[in-house]
Amino acid sequence: MTAAARAPGPVALSCGDPAGIGPELAAKAWDRLRDSCPFIWIGDPAHLPQGTPVAELSDPSDAAAACSGALPVLPLRFPAPVRPGIPDSANAPMVVAAIERAVDLVRTGAAAALCTAPISKKVLIDGADFAYPGHTEFLAALARVDRVVMMLASDRLRVVPATIHIALSEVPCALTPDLLRATIEITERDLRNRFGIARPRLAVAGLNPHAGEGGAMGHEELDWIAPLIDRMRGDGHDLTGPHPADTLFHAAARAHYDAAIAMYHDQALIPIKTLDFDTGVNVTLGLPFVRTSPDHGTGFDIAGQGTARPDSLIAALEMARDLAAP
Repeated sequence: MTAAARAPGPVALSCGDPAGIGPELAAKAWDRLRDSCPFIWIGDPAHLPQGTPVAELSDPSDAAAACSGALPVLPLRFPAPVRPGIPDSANAPMVVAAIERAVDLVRTGAAAALCTAPISKKVLIDGADFAYPGHTEFLAALARVDRVVMMLASDRLRVVPATIHIALSEVPCALTPDLLRATIEITERDLRNRFGIARPRLAVAGLNPHAGEGGAMGHEELDWIAPLIDRMRGDGHDLTGPHPADTLFHAAARAHYDAAIAMYHDQALIPIKTLDFDTGVNVTLGLPFVRTSPDHGTGFDIAGQGTARPDSLIAALEMARDLAAP
């Protein structure tokens, strides 16, 4: 069989923090997707809920055949026992190793796409000297790309924050014309190439309340945001804005764009988590491979109780499969 005819590999799912809800969600997702979306879980089988059927594999290409009867697992042994809800920094290096292994599988073509279960940045910093604000920045470093974009996506909304994991007080200095232009260009390119939107329509939010109210509530919109949008529109980009963020996310407004560009983390994440808390997906744009993640955290407060909903992880796995499809 030639490489072109070879069946696509599975989605690689890194385990995330084993004391969180990641292992439980992996088992629940497998039970729902076993016949429609093959994936291989990278982690310690001992962390999965008791009674989960497991197929330990060394070759990810065997995942599709194994998936109907058991959860395919590429085993990594963790050094410390896991207690649900109580993270242990001793396991941090293996959490990082699971991400690195998953990225390696995708970059070598052994897996079709990457999906990542939630991590605790503090645990990784304490236990593995993790030098990144989050998953997104770490994946950019592993892929050796200078700039990536975080998109939150669902059937109702796609939204991109231009600045991500920084304090609100740092946003006005971090938000530059170069950053905003690059965010728009990367978003547009991946909407076209990954999502199949021939001419993406992007709506850009303002930084200040009421998009500055003509300078009464801030000058960034007048000084450079609106002029940048005008220049890019002249270059052929389908852009509108800057829009007041408080009127950008209702149903009638959303009908006029394919994605919204927000200026900072909460401006982007509050609307999508309000609209689609259980099925929103985090997609990293600008990588040389597909990466998705559920749009929620580790869930330490409910870990081990059997109550965590797998909807967002299922949506993330299905989106990873669909975006990676030839």
